[in-house]
Amino acid sequence: MTLTFDEKLRNYARLAVQVGLGIKKGQRVLVQAPVETAQLARLVVREAYAAGASFVDVRWDDDDVQLARFELAPDGSFEQISKWRVDAEIETAEAGGAVIAIRATNPNLLGGVDAERVATHQRTLAAYRRPYTAQVMTNRLNWNLISAPVSGWAELMFPDASGEEAVAQQWDAIFAATRADQPDPVALWDTHLADLKRRRDLLTEKGYHALHFQGGETDLTVGLADGHVWGGGAADTPGGITFTANIPTEEVWTAPHRERVDGTVVSTKPLSYNGTLIDGIRIQFEGGRITGASARQGEAALLKMIETDEGSHRLGEVALVPHSSPISRSGLFFYNTLYDENAASHIAIGSAYRFNVRGGVDLSLEEFQARGGNDSLTHVDWMIGSGEMNVDGLTRDGEREPVMRNGEFVI
Repeated sequence: MTLTFDEKLRNYARLAVQVGLGIKKGQRVLVQAPVETAQLARLVVREAYAAGASFVDVRWDDDDVQLARFELAPDGSFEQISKWRVDAEIETAEAGGAVIAIRATNPNLLGGVDAERVATHQRTLAAYRRPYTAQVMTNRLNWNLISAPVSGWAELMFPDASGEEAVAQQWDAIFAATRADQPDPVALWDTHLADLKRRRDLLTEKGYHALHFQGGETDLTVGLADGHVWGGGAADTPGGITFTANIPTEEVWTAPHRERVDGTVVSTKPLSYNGTLIDGIRIQFEGGRITGASARQGEAALLKMIETDEGSHRLGEVALVPHSSPISRSGLFFYNTLYDENAASHIAIGSAYRFNVRGGVDLSLEEFQARGGNDSLTHVDWMIGSGEMNVDGLTRDGEREPVMRNGEFVI
């Protein structure tokens, strides 16, 4: 059965609300959306009300406004932020509400501006936003990320297509990656989330001391936090709301030990970080800390990211994704972490999710770090997996068990 564009778009909005947010009747909802994605945002608003939301508000973003500031604002002005934009998130969370963000931007929007301007703004924003980020990192609210085409991004993905044709092709890619092009995507997602739960439960039961990644130029041993717990697919808030933070999601992930990462890792896909494309990332770790870093493209942005704080010199996430995931099978580079991280196994520099350590939500920072958990103002995923990647689980006794071979699970 072939669906029309409007049917797929309604499916997508319904997925975001029903599977992504899992709205509880009476909740308020904040939608964050670029102005170019207004058609989808309006459908999400209507689906949220249909699901029982009491109040739905939209915070609009715009690439051109963002670019104008970094190109034209005076030096010394980048520690100024629009606090009201963050306050809307905090207010919604503190009121027991839900937040959904349509993350869509030109991946290299700020590639031609001064990296120091971007880094200064990002540090200031991250510091002010930390109360909200803390709630996200502990699953205290139901939240969700989706995306939608914007012209600059679509033309990067499909450089041989015209503007409108590139956007149309990008919509097709997004609908396929999220299963929104199928007649009953909610039922498909129920099955998919059950599969991810089985995988994460098995890995938690295994209780590996470390994972060893080997493939291409990567040879990396990632120690795992003491009492680590694997996540993947749906999660629950303390109030019992089941939600799925990312659509799409194909990963299972956990917390590395901040002091037990050693070796060399090389990226397999470009990373868009704060509007700058970074490609060819190569990083060395010793005793959990980054000791060397370079990139073929966007190296200045990479180094600024690492220098955010002490925690950004260490890992906060390690994730496994099968090479056979729908996004990987598409053969496309999305230049967007929400999609590319679900095409390949990956690691994240920066803060760890508290719920990936048993009892971590209630631990003090010192206790969390003693278990191996990492804390930082940043959390940036980048891709290391490929079809040739092998992953072994290592026990405390040094025994080795195959987890993935040629990018596919064998357990």
